[in-house]
Amino acid sequence: MARFQRSVVPRLLYTLYSTKAAPYSSPSPTAALLLGNFEVRHFAAGNVARAKDDKEPWWKESMERLRNIGISAHIDSGKTTLTERVLYYTGRIHEIHEVRGKDGVGAKMDSMDLEREKGITIQSAATYCTWKDYQINIIDTPGHVDFTIEVERALRVLDGAILVLCSVGGVQSQSITVDRQMRRYEVPRLAFINKLDRMGADPWKVLNQARSKLRHHTAAVQVPIGLEENFKGLIDLVQLKAYYFHGSSGEKVVTEEIPADMEAIVAEKRRELIEVVSEVDDKLAEAFLNDEPISPADLEEAVRRATIARKFVPVFMGSAFKNKGVQPLLDGVLSYLPCPIEVSNYALDQTKNEEKVMLPGTPDGPLVALAFKLEEGRFGQLTYLRVYEGVVRKGDFIVNVNTGKKIKVPRLVRMHSNEMEDIQEAHAGQIVAVFGVDCASGDTFTNGSVKYTMTSMNVPEPVMSLAVQPVSKDSGGQFSKALNRFQREDPTFRVGLDAESGQTIISGMGELHLDIYVERIRREYKVDATVGKPRVNFRETITQRAEFDYLHKKQSGGQGQYGRVCGYVEPLPPGSPIKFEFENMIVGQAIPSNFIPAIEKGFKEAANSGSLIGHPVENIRVVITDGASHAVDSSELAFKLASIYAFRQCYSAARPVILEPIMLVELKVPTEFQGTVAGDINKRKGVIVGNDQDGDDSVITANVPLNNMFGYSTALRSMTQGKGEFTMEYKEHSPVSQDVQMQLVNTHKANKAVE
Repeated sequence: MARFQRSVVPRLLYTLYSTKAAPYSSPSPTAALLLGNFEVRHFAAGNVARAKDDKEPWWKESMERLRNIGISAHIDSGKTTLTERVLYYTGRIHEIHEVRGKDGVGAKMDSMDLEREKGITIQSAATYCTWKDYQINIIDTPGHVDFTIEVERALRVLDGAILVLCSVGGVQSQSITVDRQMRRYEVPRLAFINKLDRMGADPWKVLNQARSKLRHHTAAVQVPIGLEENFKGLIDLVQLKAYYFHGSSGEKVVTEEIPADMEAIVAEKRRELIEVVSEVDDKLAEAFLNDEPISPADLEEAVRRATIARKFVPVFMGSAFKNKGVQPLLDGVLSYLPCPIEVSNYALDQTKNEEKVMLPGTPDGPLVALAFKLEEGRFGQLTYLRVYEGVVRKGDFIVNVNTGKKIKVPRLVRMHSNEMEDIQEAHAGQIVAVFGVDCASGDTFTNGSVKYTMTSMNVPEPVMSLAVQPVSKDSGGQFSKALNRFQREDPTFRVGLDAESGQTIISGMGELHLDIYVERIRREYKVDATVGKPRVNFRETITQRAEFDYLHKKQSGGQGQYGRVCGYVEPLPPGSPIKFEFENMIVGQAIPSNFIPAIEKGFKEAANSGSLIGHPVENIRVVITDGASHAVDSSELAFKLASIYAFRQCYSAARPVILEPIMLVELKVPTEFQGTVAGDINKRKGVIVGNDQDGDDSVITANVPLNNMFGYSTALRSMTQGKGEFTMEYKEHSPVSQDVQMQLVNTHKANKAVE
C-alpha cells in the first residue's frame, strides 16, 4: 500500500489539479505534501505556461491590427496629397490643405518652410492614424532622385508600401527607381493610379506599363466609373459593389449596385483578376479550374496571400486631389498588406560571426530596434526607431550594439509630421522616436541580452561636389556645426577639405540636393555661404631631360651668399611608385656634404609649384653632378636658393605638361538612349572602354577628365528622361591636350595678373 501511495497518489492528484475544472487554483496543503517539491514546481510552471497561452491573443490581436506603410512615387504623382487625404478621413487632421497651398498653410506632412515654398517633399515624414480599429503608421517619402536616401531608409523599416502612379504620366523614371528599392528590401506593395480626373487619364495604359516596365504581376481590383471630368466613382471587383464619394471633401462613401451599362466590363475585368491571381495562388487556381463560384471572401484571401508573398500587385484607382478612391485604398491596406508578424525580418548575431537570425517580431522577445533616421529637433537629436522585437519603455536602459554604449531612454514619442505625442512604451512593429540618444543612422539597440545588429541599408555614393565657405569669418562655428549635423542626418551628404586649396568641399546626390543644404545653412543657422566650383587637382610633369648650371652669388656687406649647382632633371619611368627622386653624383668635395640636404630641400620646394599653372610637379628625378662653394660665403640658405633658381631655369627646357585627373565613369542607361549618351561622352573628351548589356539597359564604362564632368548628373538626366544613373571614381592623372594646356596656362596668367 505504501508503495502504491508513493507512486500513484501524486499522479492522481497532479491529474486532478491540472484539469480544466481548476486551471489556476493552487494545490491544497495535503496535495502539496503528497506531490513533493518537484511536483509543485512543475505545477506552477504549467499554470504560468497556460496563463501565457491565454494572454497570447492580447498582443497577437494588437499586432494583427497594425500596418507600417510608406507612400512612394515619381515627382508630382500626388504622394503628399494622398497622405493629406488619408489623415483627413482617419480624423488625424480636421481640414485639408494643398501642397502648394494658396492659404499659406501647406500640406501637413511638408513641415519645412522650404518644402512648402518649392512644393516638393525633401525629408520623409512619419505619422500614424486609425482606420476601422487598425493602427496605420505612414511614412511620406520624397520623389526627387537627389533625396533617394530618404526613400531607402523608409523602405528599409516598412512592412508594406503604396506605389503611386500618375494616370497621365504613367510609369516614370523615378517610379522605376522606387520600385527597384522596394524589391531590394522585399516590400509587398499596392499600386494606386492617381489623377483619374485629369485630361488624358488612361489607367489601363498605366497598368500595361507596370507589367512591361516594372515587370509587375498585376491586375486591377477596381474599375473607374467614368474618366477625366466624368470620373464619378469606382467599382470594387472583389466585393462587386459600386462606390460614390459625396460631401464637400468626399467623406461620405455611398455603396450602390453596379450600373447596368458596366456589368460586361466588370465581368471581364473580374475574370482577368481571378486569372492573374490564380497563376500565383494554388488554392484559387483549383477553384478557378474546376469552375467553382468564387466568393468575394475567397478572392480577397487569395489576393492577400499573393500580395504578401510579393507575387502579385493589386491596382487601386482614384483621384486624391478630387477626394475620390482614398477610403477604398485604406481598406485595401488593411485587407492586402501584411502586419508586422507576417513579414520576415533578419538580424545578424555578432556573437556568432554575423550569423543570420530570424526575428519572430513579437513583443515577448528581447528588445531589437533600428535607428533609421536622425533629425535635429528643437529639443536636441530626435532618433526615429523601428522596434522589431520586444518592448521599449521610457526610462529603460538600452544598449547601442554598434558602439557598446548603455543609454537611458529619457523621452519616447510618436510622430505626427513635426508634432509629437509622448508615450510610455512601444512594442514590436511600431515606429517611434526617442530624444537625447546619441547614435548614428543605422545603429541597432537591444536590451543587452542579445548582440544583434540589423542589416544596414544601401547608401549610394555621392556624385557631385561643390566648394562652400561662409561669407563672414565670425560665422565659422555655426557653419561647421551645420555641416556636422547634416552629415549625421544624411549618409549621402559628405564634407571634406581640399588640402591644396583649403576649400571645404560638400558632396551629394545632385545639384538640387546640395542647393537645398546651402539654403538650409542660410535659413536654419543664419550663415550666408558662397558656393564655387571646386578646384580640380591638376598636376605638372616634365617630358624630357634638361641641364642646369646655376650660380647664386650675392654681396651685401658682411657675409655674402655663394652657391653653384650643376646637373640635370629628367622624367621618372612610367608607373614609378615615387613622385620625386634626388640623387647626388658629385665626385670629390666640390660641394661640402653638409650642404647636400639643403640642395635637396630647395629642389623639393621648387617642385611644389610648377611654372605652368602653379600646381605640384610629379614624376621628376633631379641629379646633381657638380658645383662650387666658397669658404666664407657658402651657407645652407645660399645652396637652397641656388637649387630653387636652378630648377626654374631648366624647367621650361624640359618640355613640361599639365596632368589632369581622369575618372572611371560607369553609366547605366536604357538602350534607347545609348547613342546620345555615348556621343556626349565623346564631346566631353571621354574614351569609352566598355559597353555591356544588362536586361533592357546598356552599361557603358568610360575614362573621362574630371574637369568635364561638372553638371553631368543634370545633363545625364535630361538626356535619358531621368532614367540614367552613373558612378565615378578616380583612376589616374594623364596629360591634357595642347589646346587645353594653352587655355589653362592663359587662365592662370590672367589670374596672377589680377592678383
